[in-house]
Amino acid sequence: MKKKRIQGFTLIEMSVVIFIIGILLLLIMPKIGAQKNNAQKVGGEALSEVVQTQADLYRSDNSVTTVSLDQLRDSNYLNQKQYDEAVKEKININSDETKE
Repeated sequence: MKKKRIQGFTLIEMSVVIFIIGILLLLIMPKIGAQKNNAQKVGGEALSEVVQTQADLYRSDNSVTTVSLDQLRDSNYLNQKQYDEAVKEKININSDETKE
C-alpha cells in the first residue's frame, strides 16, 4: 500500500515568505508614520479653524470682543471633545474678527 505524502510548504518556502513580508514592512512603516503625522497636523489646523469660526460667531451673537474656550464650551459653540482637543493643542483664539 502506497503511503500518500501530505503536500504542504517546506520550511524554506515559509522562511522566504516571512522574510519578504518583513522587508515590505520595513519599507512601508516609515511612510505610515509620516502619513500619521501629516494627518494629525491637518486635523489640528482644522480644529483651529473651527474654534476660530465659533469664536467669531460667539462674538457676533453676544456683542463681545473677547472670548475664551470655556465660554465657547459653556454656550455650546464647542462640544466637550472639541474643547478637550483645543486645550490639549493649546489653540489660541484671535481677538479680532478680521481675516486676512
